[in-house]
Amino acid sequence: MATYAIGDLQGCYDSLLRLLDKLKFDSAQDTLWFAGDLVNRGPDSLSTLRFAKSLGDNAVTVLGNHDLHLLAIAAKHKKTHDVGLKDILHADDAAELLDWLRMQPLLHHDKELNFTMVHAGIYPEWDLKTAQQSAHELESVLRSENYLDFIFHMYGNLPGKWDDNLQSWDRLRFICNSFTRMRYCEKDSTLNFHSHGAPGTHPENTLPWFELPSRKMTDERIIFGHWSTLGKINKKNVYALDTGCVWGGELTALRIDCEEALYISVDCPGDANPADYMK
Repeated sequence: MATYAIGDLQGCYDSLLRLLDKLKFDSAQDTLWFAGDLVNRGPDSLSTLRFAKSLGDNAVTVLGNHDLHLLAIAAKHKKTHDVGLKDILHADDAAELLDWLRMQPLLHHDKELNFTMVHAGIYPEWDLKTAQQSAHELESVLRSENYLDFIFHMYGNLPGKWDDNLQSWDRLRFICNSFTRMRYCEKDSTLNFHSHGAPGTHPENTLPWFELPSRKMTDERIIFGHWSTLGKINKKNVYALDTGCVWGGELTALRIDCEEALYISVDCPGDANPADYMK
């Protein structure tokens, strides 16, 4: 029995199958953790989404920004040029797939394995309890009959800094941005969405969220994706998994049930659709 965390798929279904073949994945006993962004840009978002759903209890998926973007497109709040997303919307099982998607968590914590998985990161000022509570707040809304109310208020960069007194859409938008879009923060923990390149390209007084000296969750092992220019990182108890498969990089898995976490990757042909880029 093995447990593998896998970085952003973004519709790269064939690459996923090649990676699973390399892992000798057994769906009857092994478990996959998907770090969000199952869909968008790649050639086969529909098969990717169906496959993740078909695994049932043998998979864990956290929501990424592209997954939420799909829900916004389905609600006709946003438009898309991505053929793969249109395939999902036109599929006979579209409603079932979209309902399944919005029921997925923003954060998954496994006490036994001592790993926490999110899509983009965990806001530096949050401890595990606060992060779990914040994720639950937004998950409850997304899983409710009124989830479209949030979808129509989801987009935007503000507020940039956490305050326990934040309310309504500002509070939920901040939670969403932290879990699904965050890369850099100012040194005072303000989210910075103007910088999204590799470390070393960011402006002064701006750091990757996991490099902030004030970060609270330094003892928790965190798995995340979202940041394709970051590459594989295993330091300060953070494990980066997005290795740019859709851009012609690699698709990467991290085995997390063994004593020392192990990266395994396959090369990808690259099938990005730049016309549908969403930060």
